Amino acid sequence: MTATDSTTTNGVDDQEKGLHQTPTTVTIPSELFEKLYLAPKVSHVGDYNRRFANPTALGFVGHGRVSLTTPNDSGIFFFVGPLLLIFAMVFEWIMGNFFPMMAEGLFSVFFASFGMLQLPTLQLGAPYATPSDPTGLSSPEYNSVIAMYLIVWGFALFSFFIFTCRINVVFAAIFLLVSVAVWVLSGAFFQTSWGHQEAATKLMKVGGALLFVVAVLGWYVCVIIMAAEMRITVKLPVGDLDHLWHKTDIELAETERREHSD
Repeated sequence: MTATDSTTTNGVDDQEKGLHQTPTTVTIPSELFEKLYLAPKVSHVGDYNRRFANPTALGFVGHGRVSLTTPNDSGIFFFVGPLLLIFAMVFEWIMGNFFPMMAEGLFSVFFASFGMLQLPTLQLGAPYATPSDPTGLSSPEYNSVIAMYLIVWGFALFSFFIFTCRINVVFAAIFLLVSVAVWVLSGAFFQTSWGHQEAATKLMKVGGALLFVVAVLGWYVCVIIMAAEMRITVKLPVGDLDHLWHKTDIELAETERREHSD
């Protein structure tokens, strides 16, 4: 599979045997390509999408599992989510799928860094320890730092949401909801730093609920991708948004043909 509508042409002449193989083509519609790889269809991908397996679903496995993780499950933060996301990121890079590579890289470092904050062995709250709070994890300073950290990540995730509006509704919803969830969790840490534990608990529950929805949407897309790759007829909608944007693949394909002809 490639990133253009007209993908492969195979013609072989064997002069010794006098045989000729009729050229055949395999066509992949734009909407199917974008469902499989979550990237706009362009013409410069080459034949990597035929040579290698589709890694996009692997990234969703890691993302979906770690979105359901509690802060105490630091092992899953490192060895399920980020590990699978990093593998998927590398393979997306090899295949020339720019946006999935960026998205999987972003989520991998976010989950890995957030997991680091939960490791008790690092004793990150020790500088703020007091006799009443020997770990320092309940101190205003420690919780304010984590809140600011989450605010910054929220803006990073929201900027990616803007670009997902080029792909489909489900992918855009994932980034929008995870951005809001991160900001809600930031509010929870601010409330903790101010000593408002009841409000912090409520915000934590809201943030967890949003991340649960994100995980469900991720698994939804994962099922669609796996069904398409396994040639199982599952017509589940993703809300394609590509038709709302100006087509560029035709111009790119024409430019590539001119370059090859030269």
